[in-house]
Amino acid sequence: MSTYGNKRLVTGASYGLRDWLAQRVTGALMALFTLALLAQVLAPGEMNYVRWSGIFSAQWMKILTFALIVSLAYHAWVGVRDIWMDYVKPVGIRLCLHVFTLVWLVGCTGWAVQVLWRL
Repeated sequence: MSTYGNKRLVTGASYGLRDWLAQRVTGALMALFTLALLAQVLAPGEMNYVRWSGIFSAQWMKILTFALIVSLAYHAWVGVRDIWMDYVKPVGIRLCLHVFTLVWLVGCTGWAVQVLWRL
């Protein structure tokens, strides 16, 4: 049985295009956040605690920061998951690493949201 040509058997997780596109979209959102933050920081005036906290007190910046936190977590998950899938062959170890990575990313995301919204 040939595995090449029109009747090739596709195996694996089949994440392909969706995850590739998600990496690009989340990367673009992180770049947008960086530009918005740089515009705020590089604006004329003295940079002090009052100005820094004022940047993040605006509702639009909190929403953009929340979107960045979620995007960063998903971006990291896709990247690290791909590393585990490509380089860790024993299924049990890979599953443990996936679970550890998910727990770690959810914890970091929860902590970042808690800091952002002062919960």
